[in-house]
Amino acid sequence: MPPLPPEPERFENALAAIDREHALDPTKITLPGSTEEIPYELHYARKCTSYLEKHTPDASPTLRVAIRAQHFRRWEVPRSSYPMTRVGYLTWRTFLKKRQADLVMQICDESGLELETVKRIGALIKKEGLREGDKDTAALEDVACLVFLDDQFEKFQEEHDEEKILNILRKTWGKMSERGRELALEMHMEGRCKELVEKALAG
Repeated sequence: MPPLPPEPERFENALAAIDREHALDPTKITLPGSTEEIPYELHYARKCTSYLEKHTPDASPTLRVAIRAQHFRRWEVPRSSYPMTRVGYLTWRTFLKKRQADLVMQICDESGLELETVKRIGALIKKEGLREGDKDTAALEDVACLVFLDDQFEKFQEEHDEEKILNILRKTWGKMSERGRELALEMHMEGRCKELVEKALAG
C-alpha cells in the first residue's frame, strides 16, 4: 500500500473530489459579465469559500472542506420531493444534512483524512454544536446566510409575499454572529431587495 500524501495534499484532494461532484449539477447558470455556463452548485460552493475567506481568513482546512461541501449533491433531493409545509421543509432539511454529511465523509475518508477529522467535517455539515456556541459551526451558518442574501435573495423575494420575506430575513439575521452581520451590512443592494432588508431590520 503506497504511503499517504502529506496532510495538506489530502485536504486538497478532498476539495478537488468535492468540486468534481459539484460540477455534475445539471442546473447551469451564466454569471454577469460572462458567456460561460457553470453548474450552479459549483458556483454556490465557490461563493461559500469566498465568504469564508472574508469571514474567517485563518479558517482551518477542516472548516474549509465543510464550507465547500455544505450543499453537496443537493440537487438530487429537491424541495418538491417533500410536502410543501413547515414540517415537510424541516424534514427535508434534516434529511439533507445527514445525507450530505455522509457522502462528504466518505470522500474525505477516501482522500486519506484522519478519522477524527472526517467526523468533525461531518458534524460541521450537520451544523452540530450551533446552539452550544461552536465557533466553526457558527461560521458555517454565517456563510450560508451571507450567500443566501448575496446570491439567492433577489429571486426569493420575487417568488414570495412580503410577510414571508420579512419573516425569513429576521430569522436569517437572528442566526448570524456579529461578524456575519457586519459582512451582510457591507453588501450592495438596490431597489426592492434593499427596501425589504431595511424594513426587516427596522422591526
